[in-house]
Amino acid sequence: MMNSHLLPLAIIQLETPPEAVMKQVGEQQHWFVAALGLQADEYIVIRPDLGEALPDPASISAAILSGSWAMVTDHAEWSERTAAWIRHAVDNKLPLLGVCYGHQLMAYALGGQVDDNPRGWEYGLQQLETNPASQHDPLLNSLPAQFSAWLSHRQSVLQPPPGAQVLASSARDDCQIIRYTPQALSVQFHPEFTDEIMTVCMQNNAVSSLMTHQTEPVWSRKLLLDFWQQRRQISKQA
Repeated sequence: MMNSHLLPLAIIQLETPPEAVMKQVGEQQHWFVAALGLQADEYIVIRPDLGEALPDPASISAAILSGSWAMVTDHAEWSERTAAWIRHAVDNKLPLLGVCYGHQLMAYALGGQVDDNPRGWEYGLQQLETNPASQHDPLLNSLPAQFSAWLSHRQSVLQPPPGAQVLASSARDDCQIIRYTPQALSVQFHPEFTDEIMTVCMQNNAVSSLMTHQTEPVWSRKLLLDFWQQRRQISKQA
């Protein structure tokens, strides 16, 4: 049973994967639910791209903003509406975790610059490097200096928002983790991915020959789990 004090986690799903991907591995919401081991009463799914209203920050315990096959620079109505909600949620100190598109959208919403990555498409299992400041971050202080994660993105955060702290980078992307406030963080990589999800996504992009089955990343998944567990712990103490 869910703790009575724990408000649900909002999974904000930003559009759907291509049909070929959905048929094999489902949608973004399914990946986060599986990765976190969520029960039905522990989360809600919001689809702003379908016109659904974004939640009152007071009605949820935290929110995860998913990846997407869209581009932030397209400035779709649902994306701009979600960006405005992000600013409202940050003002209300709601715990937020942005992932891939969600990472870029958070940076854009809070005053950063997002555009095509001049270093090219970053995909597959890649090595990331934390910087010393990450050791003082309550969510990241257990991360090693280097860790692996699944990635697939063509756009990047080229300039973080004023006052934001970049805490990790990769060879092709200087902004792999950004801390905005004590409650708001985003990551360019996919902590919710499995080897199967990554492989199917790459097959959809006709580069499956470049994918090989590899050991599942440990530390990126731990970050995702810790984000939710920290929120659960705070709620139980409230």
